[in-house]
Amino acid sequence: MPTFFETKVEFLKGIGPQKAQILNKELGIFNFGDLIQHYPFRYEDRTIFHKIADVNETHVFVQLKGRVKYVNLLGDGNKKRFVAYFTDGKDEIELIWFRGIPWVSQLVKANGEYIVYGRPSFFHETFSLAHPEIEPLGATLEKFAAFQPVYSTTEKLKNFGLDSKGFSKVMKSLLEQAMQHIRETLPATLTIDYSLRSKKEALYGIHFPKSQADLDQSLHRLKFEELFYNQLKIIQLKSSTKAQIRGLTFRQIPLVNEFYKSHLPFPLTNAQKRVIREMYDDMKTGKQMNRLLQGDVGSGKTIVAFIVMLMALDNQSQACLMAPTEILADQHFVNIEAWAATLGLKTAKLKGSTKKSERKLLLERLQSGEIHLLVGTHALLEDTVQFKNLGICVIDEQHRFGVAQRSRLWQKRASLNVSETVPTYPHILVMTATPIPRTLAMTFYGDLEVSVIDEMPAGRIPIKTVHRLESQRLAVFGFLKQEIALGRQVYIVYPLIEESEKSDLQDLVNGYESFCREFPRPQYQVCMLHGRMKSAEKDVEMQRFLKNEAQIMVATTVIEVGVNVPNASVMVVQNAERFGLAQLHQLRGRVGRGAAQSYCILMTGNKLSHDTREKLSTMVRTNNGFEIAEADLKLRGPGDLMGTQQSGVLDLLIADLGKDQELLKQARQAAQHLFDNDQYLQHPENKLIKAQIESHRKETVNWSRIS
Repeated sequence: MPTFFETKVEFLKGIGPQKAQILNKELGIFNFGDLIQHYPFRYEDRTIFHKIADVNETHVFVQLKGRVKYVNLLGDGNKKRFVAYFTDGKDEIELIWFRGIPWVSQLVKANGEYIVYGRPSFFHETFSLAHPEIEPLGATLEKFAAFQPVYSTTEKLKNFGLDSKGFSKVMKSLLEQAMQHIRETLPATLTIDYSLRSKKEALYGIHFPKSQADLDQSLHRLKFEELFYNQLKIIQLKSSTKAQIRGLTFRQIPLVNEFYKSHLPFPLTNAQKRVIREMYDDMKTGKQMNRLLQGDVGSGKTIVAFIVMLMALDNQSQACLMAPTEILADQHFVNIEAWAATLGLKTAKLKGSTKKSERKLLLERLQSGEIHLLVGTHALLEDTVQFKNLGICVIDEQHRFGVAQRSRLWQKRASLNVSETVPTYPHILVMTATPIPRTLAMTFYGDLEVSVIDEMPAGRIPIKTVHRLESQRLAVFGFLKQEIALGRQVYIVYPLIEESEKSDLQDLVNGYESFCREFPRPQYQVCMLHGRMKSAEKDVEMQRFLKNEAQIMVATTVIEVGVNVPNASVMVVQNAERFGLAQLHQLRGRVGRGAAQSYCILMTGNKLSHDTREKLSTMVRTNNGFEIAEADLKLRGPGDLMGTQQSGVLDLLIADLGKDQELLKQARQAAQHLFDNDQYLQHPENKLIKAQIESHRKETVNWSRIS
């Protein structure tokens, strides 16, 4: 028998089969549990009434009380509009409707007294309210004097009466029935220790709060619960992975010692030495290493990865490195091949563009064990790519790969060792140059150990970052000419958010042409690079820039990762307002790799939002990637930072990792304490938690959800 919350939504009064079908398609709401967890996204405080004289552009919504002086029907056809001239006894404002005119003209009458709620807009030197909510004054005043929930909806649902008000009605009906079925999901030890209200109170209070304090307490309870179960799931996953999954045991390190003593191209920082020790400690245990290596752009992650891969080779295993783009794979291969050659090791590169004849030979050599180190792109995931004995997988810019893609890579060894009674898997090192705030790392990568390179190589000169407006473009051109005269090179980056956006591509082409005009041949050479070019074309342009045959590269964000040109000292980012903070920081990291002072110039238009100004001032103020990541988390939220591939890890309905970092820490602490003291949930006081987890055990969903 289905539980109350598994009841199909069509059986709720006011819904029915037709509306239920639209709710299914539009919002993924199928049952009572889905509906009750369709939380309001904001609340309107209907206890406040504004004066018309006080209405200004800072108000998102205003509520007015007064009288309609007179009404008018203006315009013809599509331009027909109904206008009510509304006064609060002192000042006037126009109320305008372009749709639903027959209904509005019946409701809104001259000399009638009303309560009006809407979004003010400024037009022809005056404010007006378009399509405001309007209700007759009197009996409804009490109804309006409360916190009103606002629910997300769609045009289709609105057409069937399920606008925000419609949702409020059905939610009230559902909550009346649901109260007797809502069971507590947290033990008293937690609700008392963390001052949490009951689940019933929280669910009612989030939909129909009596005050801001009532709403805050409800949000606090539901967010804590969600984060608590999220962290408990991650802690359990990490524990079971550690206990069950075997890795190869790497204890011999002669190659590592030889490379370190005789061939190291530059001294390692203390941070690099520390993370190498952490990884060696993992790999000599016989348990599979699962580690995330965080390090800012230019902090030296690649050489750390190479030394760790040598540990596999020291123990008769192979190693591979997978990168998200061909440019980045090429960049890694140049370094790794040079380092490996000093030790007499065989390396190879596999990309989507690798010729069929080359690929066939490469795969044979890989399977025979002749190739020790393989560097490549997504091509490494293909079924035909098989290793003789894969010991470690390094995955760079890991957020670009989904979890399923990663698991396909580390399954490659298990499939070759059918004789083993217990499969032994390769060790996993995932790397990112996108600094991740600690709160995000413990959630997105809670199943991984985290190593951080928090020290830059000695002698690096901090990059100077400035913000310039379009009106200052000529001064910027003059500065670029000065730098080029000193023998330096320049990147010009244009936003190309999707490779298919023709307007963005046109901007890039127009930008390229304008730079060619401003920096004419033969004195200057300008090259261009973007993702829609063929591999061969990209290689030609990259080589021209690497050899300093071109002084200016006009490009899209394909240069965001992997391009290493020490002579490039200036990065100009066009339309910088269109980039996220993390992306701007990544782009800036393409310069500052040589001995000269480097610069990053962020170009924008004159009109900027508050968030954009905050973003740009952060870039100008600091080069610290972790500080930038914290600021980005607050501005954009976690979904944008991490990409959609990781959304299954989060599965958060209500908590916001950008704003609820303190609450996450508390929830993590509570979950860890519970796990340490009662791993198998056998204590009587934890039976509620056990019941909640078991009710969702077969589903990969948030354990805090209504069951």
